[in-house]
Amino acid sequence: MKSTNTLLVTLLMSVNKAYQPLFKLIEEKNNLEITNMTALAGGDINDVFLLNTTEGKKVVKLNSAKRFPGMFEAEMAGMKALKNAEAIDVPKMIDVYTEDEYSCLLMEYRETGSKSSNFWSLFGKQMADLHKNSRSTFGFSEDNYIGSLPQQNKDHENIVDFYINERLQPQFKLAKENGYGLGDIDKFCTELFNIIPQEKPALIHGDLWNGNYLVNKDGNPCLIDPAVAYAPREMDLSMMKLFGGFDEDLFNTYFEEYPVEKGFENRIPIWQLYYLLVHLNLFGTGYLGSCKNIVERYT
Repeated sequence: MKSTNTLLVTLLMSVNKAYQPLFKLIEEKNNLEITNMTALAGGDINDVFLLNTTEGKKVVKLNSAKRFPGMFEAEMAGMKALKNAEAIDVPKMIDVYTEDEYSCLLMEYRETGSKSSNFWSLFGKQMADLHKNSRSTFGFSEDNYIGSLPQQNKDHENIVDFYINERLQPQFKLAKENGYGLGDIDKFCTELFNIIPQEKPALIHGDLWNGNYLVNKDGNPCLIDPAVAYAPREMDLSMMKLFGGFDEDLFNTYFEEYPVEKGFENRIPIWQLYYLLVHLNLFGTGYLGSCKNIVERYT
């Protein structure tokens, strides 16, 4: 591989100098040259760039490996699990590179387009197909992140044990450390054993709000930025309903393809509590009232 070209040196001057060794490493490891780069929107946690290279377009996400240890390795593992399910489009992961205190995830670029006429019904069917992927226990091969917060994925045989111990309790603990009172969380957790039906683990995206999917060039859905686990599938569905942006055709098709257990509508706030706690711990008191109301409703 020849030395970094003059154009790349010029480009690197406009981005974080700490990332320069990573861009050079990408060139060396993939036997390509970066000819241009453009910052992409949506990088709230990471810096994200579209790279034009001699081997086509790539996307790279960059951040501090010291601040977020293992973040990109975990994301790559999750994306590979989604892709291996062969249920819905996801970009191919290329590799993770680390240099000094910084790390990056290099992936395939997905050209975007307009929604196809059956986009929402297809999305619903593909989510049902994804959730039909299962294994014997709840959890995942490794811990990962939701946003910038660590997310535990230890194995559990019981759906409620998983949700309480791997999802709610870490957020309850962090909320308490941040000075937020949420009510009788012990009673709330106890009540979950009477409310949540036993169901087999499902491979879920884990953080599916309307900013974490793309419309690919064929007009079909493509998932990005996951927090993957084998978890309660109602978590994905409830997160999709939390902030809106998903058409009812998606849910109607999903329920036809893979009906949920009776009482789902009553359980939606229970699953949404996890995501609201994450927002509370990341963004502050604007989410406190919603969290307290859910705890109170079920106690």
